[in-house]
Amino acid sequence: MSTSPAPSGERRRSRERALELCYEAECKEVAFDEILAEQAVAPEPYAATLVSGVERELGRIDDLIDAHASGWQIERMPAIDRCLLRIGCYELAFEPSVPVAVVIDEAVELAKAYSTEDSGRYVNGVLAAIARAVRDGAGAPR
Repeated sequence: MSTSPAPSGERRRSRERALELCYEAECKEVAFDEILAEQAVAPEPYAATLVSGVERELGRIDDLIDAHASGWQIERMPAIDRCLLRIGCYELAFEPSVPVAVVIDEAVELAKAYSTEDSGRYVNGVLAAIARAVRDGAGAPR
């Protein structure tokens, strides 16, 4: 299915790189795999896994976000928030070896660093709702 997540520091860097790549693809309005292919230096394996996974599962991911993002349509969200939610949703739904708390905490930290003042709370709420929908109380896939 995918490569295993790297140790914590590398995993955080992979998520940050995946955010950069997803954001770039969105801004350029090109496919995520095209952005991956354009890179002079290949991204970390887990970053590539995240970007490829988001592209492959984009329809299901966006459906989950739409169902749990009360008050916002995905098209109207800030681009960084949308990219973070897509990456986090992918991990929650399709990378069951990654703990729920890790996915949410790291997405919130990236939101605080790169998006609006309220983005951290918003990303936390949406991803927590998605986690309840796709994982059981022990964090295993439903």
